[in-house]
Amino acid sequence: MAQIAPSTSSSSFRYNYTYDVFLSFRGQDTRKGFTGSLYNALHQRGIHTFIDDEGLKAGEEITPSLLNAIDDSRIAIVVFSRDYASSSFCLKELVKILDCVDSKGRLVLPVFYDVDPSDVRYQKGSYGVALAKLEKRQNVEEWRKALTKAANLSGWHFKPGPDSEYEYVFINKIVEEVSDKLKRGPLHIADYPVGLQPRVQELTKLLRIGVDNDKVKMVGIHGIGGIGITTIASALYNSIADRFEASCFLSNVREKSSKNGLVSLQETLLLELLGEEVKLGGVNQGIPIIKRRLSQKKVLLCLDDVDSLQQLQALAGGSDWFGSGSRVIITTRDKHLLLSHTDVKVKSYRVKELNNGEALELLRWHAFKGEEVDPSYADLLSRVIRYANGLPFVLIVIGSNLSGKSLDEWNSALENYEKRPNRSVQEMLTVIYEGLEDIQKEIFLDIACFFVGEKLEYVNNMLLHGRGFNPEYGIGVLIQKSLLMDKYGHASMHDLITEMGREIVRKESEVEPGNRSRLWFYEDIIHVLEEDMGSEKTEIMIIDLPEDEEVFWTGEEFKKMKNLKILKVINARFSTTPKYLPNSLRVLDWERYPSPCLPPDFRPRKLSMLNLPNSSLKLDNPLKNFKSLSHVNFEGCESLVQLPDLSGVPNLTELCLDDCINLNKVHDSIGFLHKLRNLSAKGCTKLGLFPPSINLTSLETFSLWGCSSLTNFPEILGKMEYLEDVDLGSTAIKALPHSIQNLVGLRRLDLISCNRLNQLPSSIFLLPKLESLEAESCKGCQILTNYERQENMDIIVSSKVKDLHLRDCNVSDEFLPIYFTCFPNIEMLHLGSNDFTTLPSCIKDCHFLTSIYLDDCKLLQHITSLPPNIKTLSARNCISLTSHSTSMLLSQEIHEVGGTHFMFPGTKIPDWFDQHKEGASVSFWFRKKFPEIALCFVFGGLDKEPRKFEVKFYVFINGKPPFYSNEGGNTFRMLTDHVFLFDLQKVVELPSYQFDQVVLEDEWNHVEIHCLDSPTVLESSLDMAIVKWGGVHVFNKQGNHMDDVSFSNPQNRTYDLAARYPWIKNQHALT
Repeated sequence: MAQIAPSTSSSSFRYNYTYDVFLSFRGQDTRKGFTGSLYNALHQRGIHTFIDDEGLKAGEEITPSLLNAIDDSRIAIVVFSRDYASSSFCLKELVKILDCVDSKGRLVLPVFYDVDPSDVRYQKGSYGVALAKLEKRQNVEEWRKALTKAANLSGWHFKPGPDSEYEYVFINKIVEEVSDKLKRGPLHIADYPVGLQPRVQELTKLLRIGVDNDKVKMVGIHGIGGIGITTIASALYNSIADRFEASCFLSNVREKSSKNGLVSLQETLLLELLGEEVKLGGVNQGIPIIKRRLSQKKVLLCLDDVDSLQQLQALAGGSDWFGSGSRVIITTRDKHLLLSHTDVKVKSYRVKELNNGEALELLRWHAFKGEEVDPSYADLLSRVIRYANGLPFVLIVIGSNLSGKSLDEWNSALENYEKRPNRSVQEMLTVIYEGLEDIQKEIFLDIACFFVGEKLEYVNNMLLHGRGFNPEYGIGVLIQKSLLMDKYGHASMHDLITEMGREIVRKESEVEPGNRSRLWFYEDIIHVLEEDMGSEKTEIMIIDLPEDEEVFWTGEEFKKMKNLKILKVINARFSTTPKYLPNSLRVLDWERYPSPCLPPDFRPRKLSMLNLPNSSLKLDNPLKNFKSLSHVNFEGCESLVQLPDLSGVPNLTELCLDDCINLNKVHDSIGFLHKLRNLSAKGCTKLGLFPPSINLTSLETFSLWGCSSLTNFPEILGKMEYLEDVDLGSTAIKALPHSIQNLVGLRRLDLISCNRLNQLPSSIFLLPKLESLEAESCKGCQILTNYERQENMDIIVSSKVKDLHLRDCNVSDEFLPIYFTCFPNIEMLHLGSNDFTTLPSCIKDCHFLTSIYLDDCKLLQHITSLPPNIKTLSARNCISLTSHSTSMLLSQEIHEVGGTHFMFPGTKIPDWFDQHKEGASVSFWFRKKFPEIALCFVFGGLDKEPRKFEVKFYVFINGKPPFYSNEGGNTFRMLTDHVFLFDLQKVVELPSYQFDQVVLEDEWNHVEIHCLDSPTVLESSLDMAIVKWGGVHVFNKQGNHMDDVSFSNPQNRTYDLAARYPWIKNQHALT
């Protein structure tokens, strides 16, 4: 049968080397002298050594054979002689040897024979002469780096002469050290290691092997059980151990410290690293001895499966315990442990799951022992890979168990595994769970059964209300112990960890699910409710039934569940409405609750959260006996007409009434709930009666958006210090009360589309923290009444507003200057779609104003001045602008400071630009440092009806994949030609970590910038605009040197971007 070819990752970590030593040397210099004697001495000691005239057959291609020999050797000895560098063959060989150092951790021992190490390190003397000759024919930079790197390694120096030691003595020293290195047998890794090479390479870099040799480094490897932490640590240990004076791999620290104590481990550590037995009287005696005996010794120490800080403190308490260049590897399932080791900085590395390709290779090997696989097994293999989800241990267990089994046996076994975890897998995963505290176990089981995939914020909230304690610390512990992952703010678990938690709950009552603490599986829930098999043991039930399922019950079945704390119904149909709910409930979350009222004998004194969205609730009676209730959500309850008295809910903090479209009245008690923090009644289109006055001292956010029948805003009876955001958009409110000045904490006021609001009271300017005032489309709104304009001016100018939105507000030339007087601290101003003709000169006194938006002000003709610190100006479709105004917007004085972003009608690139080019792209060359530049493009309008215009900018450096605009495109409708002038760094982000990968040091770099859209949009677009001109200007700033910028090609290198990126061929046409 055909064999499965081993992957790179597996073959790279076999530890049965063909050769112990590979000798690299210049044959003409030392073959019959020093190197020949060294080879003979190694051979006499039984050290299997490769030398090129021994292992090669006549006529064989030498380079491939040598490369294989290097790969198959544990140690490389490089003999640097006088003429070593004159051989390009030797130099190529050296590069390969050092590549094995970086990729596979091989040990390289340099011997400087009759040559000064500094000549090799700095390419002086004969090495400098040799490289100068080679440089005439080829690039030698890689060889120079290799010589420098090799010369920096620890090795031997021998200078023949009357004062030197005997050559045979020198050779014996080399042989002794090599022999010592070979005494350490490699650790067993795995029968078939997969995926190790990339992970070991990452860890080698993290340990700074070969770098920072004067420092002690520690790395902690962590991850969930079964992911191969010990295997990876063993492979890492094998690959680098030869570089240290002594090495020790302490396996199973958790188990051994529990059985034999820490003293036994300290004694083992000393024995391995010193080669002598040291008897210790206790841990405290061992600590100073380890520190004193090893502080001058370069050692490699691996502590495997550590689970307590005491173990670390007893075995590797600090960086000063070990000699310079030492490295310590720690494996654990508890990331927090690594962070807790405050006496030393431990870098952490989380082991990632195998990818599907690696998983398939490992599974096939253990299931089929390398033989060809029958295609009929393909789907079964895929099922196993999905089930294991990247855990090597699981793949090995299942593959070994099913080796030699038939298709039917595979199917049967997998069905069982998917219902109940394999015993070995379950036991392995349960180890870390058993070490949790009781509360942490409860949190883990809650998440495993109910909340995987949910936002962590939601999980925290549900458990805080449902369990009565803050779970944040416990969730952190689960993350640190790799039982839980924070994936972009969501609770994530490996599938088998989730299954392990659920199996623990199932084992609470294997026969009757009604006796379990948690119910989540819909068939179990239907059984418990329809058979009335509930019990006081159930604490949480979340019901999410398939669409075609219905629960046939009496509605009384919750009576037996006297300890039920969380009841959540996501999707379910019941034959009748609930007649009883447990008084033990802390959370009642029932989407589409079917009854118009709660059960009459429901007395939930501990209920903290009541979520009944989209329900049939009417609430005809006041809420009583809800002393603990803090969160209420009645969103979308279309049967709710009036909100009753809420004075019986004194601890309410959150109230949501959004989209209760028939709600017309809210009880006055809502205005005096002193713990209420968030109140929202968005989209209550019939709400006309709101409490006439409020005093909500804890309120933080308040929204009445879309309450289109609401005409009055309540009086504010007292100071409200915490309310920061009020949204009154799209309401029918006619006026704001003078008492709005009591909203002393208000930062944002939204009045968008309040078309019946005629004026703003002057007291609004007394709000000490108001930063954003949004009044778009308030067509009748004026800032001040006539009689208030003069006498209150001193008060008005104290306004702290920074962001003012007055788009489409009928702002005229008469009132525009008043706005600049009223809001002297403005930073961002939106005046689009108004009818003023002149931007007044007083705008120059707005020293904080950096962004102004004038889009679609079609009557605007004159821009006479600009704020001194302006950065962003958008005047799109301001088609009446005079040429004098557009010339001022193109002024070099405005843009030379950098950071600007202007768009306005226009037809030309400024004369002060360094390059003018027809079309949608510009290009230039730079060296040393990417210059700070401004770009300018002229977009041509359409002859027919204006269309949506969207554009992005792509920056190609040396033909590599582009950087692109970070603002997601610029979309608007264009009526005429427009100029877009901007600082490149304001539009396109050039991250240094990516930038360094494409830029050539000390060489000319080609930059090409294209103004276009995505290829799919371009190919499908029918309506096009034309990019007529492009231009580049190099800012006249310190650090910008024109000698290092060129607009003509200073070298012969070119890049055909259209061939590499076909989607830029349509660069002249934009959507």
